[in-house]
Amino acid sequence: MSGLQCLATENVWFDKQRYDDAEKCFYEGANGTVTKAKTAVLQPKTAPQKRRHRNSSSHGGGDQELVSRMKGMELENQTLHKVVEEMRAALQKLELRVASLEKSPAAVTCTKAAPVKAAPVKVENGDDDDSDIDLFGSDDDEEAERIKQERLDAYAAKKSKKPALIAKSSILLDVKPWDDETDMGKLEECVRSVQMDGLLWGASKLVPVGYGIKKLQINCVVEDDKVGTDILEEELTKFEDYIQSIDVAAFNKI
Repeated sequence: MSGLQCLATENVWFDKQRYDDAEKCFYEGANGTVTKAKTAVLQPKTAPQKRRHRNSSSHGGGDQELVSRMKGMELENQTLHKVVEEMRAALQKLELRVASLEKSPAAVTCTKAAPVKAAPVKVENGDDDDSDIDLFGSDDDEEAERIKQERLDAYAAKKSKKPALIAKSSILLDVKPWDDETDMGKLEECVRSVQMDGLLWGASKLVPVGYGIKKLQINCVVEDDKVGTDILEEELTKFEDYIQSIDVAAFNKI
């Protein structure tokens, strides 16, 4: 085989990069750089170890918290179990009581509403008892009639003591003189001189009529049963020297 053929079959040059790296490593090892590489390689390994240690410590703290929570939940669960048991016991008691009441409703109603029995009335038969009973009640009727009569007499006596209402009237009289020379003062004296039971004279005044003549207008109060207008006119016309005529100007019931 010739030299060219040997070179054609050799592939060392195609792996040049691999050989360069091997040569570089050889020289670095000879010069003491291997320790540096080792330290460089070892240094990044310590960081994961620290992380693992931290993670382990954090996991340990989380586990403790979880354990404390679980203990608390267990205590709460125990208390809840106790409450549920108590409620169950109370419910059972209530069911038993309701069942006992439902079994005997008649006894309960009897105790609540017990009828009241009337006392028996004894009737004795005998001739003496029948003779003492007054079937018509004559004594009671006489007593009631007597009380009624006494009340009527008392009412009549009370009514008779009340004063009876007296009917009265107010009369306004116009008394006219003969002429303007008539003494009106004297005329009024004559009118007021008429006095009788049930007559009361009131105010008076002079009212001009005409041509210097004035009339006397006088008021009086009379009791209707005792004094009338006719009697007044008859008594006043007796003074014919001063009075010409008498007229009733107003008549009102009081």
